[in-house]
Amino acid sequence: MSDNSGSVPPKLLLAVLFLTFGYLHAQLPTYTNFKQSDVFDEPVTPSCHASTIVELGPDHLLVAWFGGSREGAKDVAIYAGERVGGEWSRPRQLVAPLVREGDTLPCWNPVLFRSARGRLYLFYKVGKNPREWFGAMLTSDDDGRHWSDPRYLPDGFLGPIRNKPIEIEAGTLLCGSSTESPLTDEWRVHLERYHEADDRWEKVEVPNPREFEIIQPTFLRHGGDTLQILCRSKHDRLVSSWSYDRGRSWTEADTVAVPNSNSGVDAVTLASGHFLLVNNPLPRGENWWNGRSVLDVEWSPDGVHWQPLLDLERHAEGEYSYPAIIQAADGTVHVVYTHDRRSIRHASFRLGSD
Repeated sequence: MSDNSGSVPPKLLLAVLFLTFGYLHAQLPTYTNFKQSDVFDEPVTPSCHASTIVELGPDHLLVAWFGGSREGAKDVAIYAGERVGGEWSRPRQLVAPLVREGDTLPCWNPVLFRSARGRLYLFYKVGKNPREWFGAMLTSDDDGRHWSDPRYLPDGFLGPIRNKPIEIEAGTLLCGSSTESPLTDEWRVHLERYHEADDRWEKVEVPNPREFEIIQPTFLRHGGDTLQILCRSKHDRLVSSWSYDRGRSWTEADTVAVPNSNSGVDAVTLASGHFLLVNNPLPRGENWWNGRSVLDVEWSPDGVHWQPLLDLERHAEGEYSYPAIIQAADGTVHVVYTHDRRSIRHASFRLGSD
């Protein structure tokens, strides 16, 4: 009788070979109709950052960002602009800085999302810095023509930190969240479930026994009950975790072979079932803004192996960062991102062979 200890079971070996063969023969799609433009011609504030985008209807987009004299200044508010029929509206202020107990607190990281029932959400943060901020949101039932007053999330809940949530079932949003310790600057990811019907929040743990320093998760849907998150990290690459029960439990966080300069990313599951990632694919530098001079779009058939598809920006210096990406109902891919802190830039394209 032969000794098979340590050998790979035949069925598992076949599965691995099948997946490897499929990846090696996955065809990188072509792209067409690439366009770029700034969301506004004249800046409304000296500095702007952290844009978010949502589709409201055919050729109707809403984009929001935070802006002020500089990030973290007391005048930083949330602004928004709409694109209808290819034309951008003049930006308007949606949320002013919060005056509380004689102090003025800036706004941070807006996140737009439209639920299946048609409710439009604007999640954002308020506070002196990311270690002390707290969660807030507005809602609209008429696609942003009128908004509710700000509502502040229950203690301990922050909502989606930077990227759009996903609706795991009708009326239940799964939000990628994270914290930055005010004492140690430790970064940790968790998830939060929001139930529209009763305005209820729940926390979901992401196991991280190796104590990766991670924040700002973005979601990929893999079909069935399988979900994946990709997280920004301090480790020069992205960190991932998987769920096989629609986000109720998650695997231990681990690195993915995707270089990243400790900058925010966003990703989307395409109608084809493949995936796109917008990423700063350089190593970290001496300062936090180093490595943000290149911003690309990467494509993957499986969420693990990624190939560069196109460059949105490639420069020797400058900051082109904090992207948000969606695929519209007509198949067009839309990306918005910070353009050197002076503007919010919009890019769009279509995928030819995906």
